Amino acid sequence: MDQSNIPRLELEAFTQVNFKVPFLNVEQYPYDASYFSIKNRQQHPVKDYISPNRRQFYKIFHITSGTGILTVGLHQYFMSAGDISFLHPDEIMSWQTTSAETGGHFCLIHPHYFEQATHLVQLFRQYPYFKPAQAVVQLSDNQSIKVNQYFEAILAEEEGQNEDKKQAIFLHLQLILLEAQRAGKNLADVAVPDSYRYIHGFLSLLESAFQTDGADTPVKIKTAAEFAEQLHVHPNYLNSLVKNQTGKPLREHIQERLLYEAKVLLTQTDWDIKNVSYVLGFSEQAAFTSFFSKKAGMSPSRFREKAMAV
Repeated sequence: MDQSNIPRLELEAFTQVNFKVPFLNVEQYPYDASYFSIKNRQQHPVKDYISPNRRQFYKIFHITSGTGILTVGLHQYFMSAGDISFLHPDEIMSWQTTSAETGGHFCLIHPHYFEQATHLVQLFRQYPYFKPAQAVVQLSDNQSIKVNQYFEAILAEEEGQNEDKKQAIFLHLQLILLEAQRAGKNLADVAVPDSYRYIHGFLSLLESAFQTDGADTPVKIKTAAEFAEQLHVHPNYLNSLVKNQTGKPLREHIQERLLYEAKVLLTQTDWDIKNVSYVLGFSEQAAFTSFFSKKAGMSPSRFREKAMAV
């Protein structure tokens, strides 16, 4: 591409938006997370972050107090008390808290948590609000109180020792989905700033680069310049924008995502180290071991041993 034709946009114009600078930490969902978790937002305040990959986890969160900016895909919502959101695992999402007060709950659910309850898997897959353009629902005061009670009941069950607690959690999750569907009032979204579009585009391309097809097919790790080429923007501009709003340059994001995928493959497959290094695009196992040891502070084999011992 003729770089003289690539737009060089003024960075200052893009940073004068609703976000703090750097406004987001890029966070991958823990590769060793349990299939279900629920938290009280007051006891576990949500920090500002962007999540490019939740590894199949659905997320539901309800606000009882406070405000924040949720972005799902390229749809942005200004959320407040009484709002509930439904986040599909395939969507890049971000959150920025805009108030000191914070209340409500959030839960993360992996499809494997439902085990034999295949009807619940289908319910989540077909539920209309797990879509970026319909991701936030406004509840009435009475509906918000009900939903908060359902979340409290789920939290109590999860922390309890009842043998049938999963069945109780399933029932309350369905009641939450039902109450939101009865409300039927989606919160209006607004257009995201152009700066966020570039960050979203880069992270989306980065995630796509790590879609492994098996032990015989290596991934193709792109350079910062190649990502910029795909986004039709100058590499220096993209790097400055990403660093300005996440605190890290493109190269560091690429290396962190590579390290994350290495940890996933080491803990969730039985591939030998040579095979893992091949799939991740390293020409030699020694090069992979050197990279991993430098970034993780231990060799790949030692990391796997420790992970398996937990």
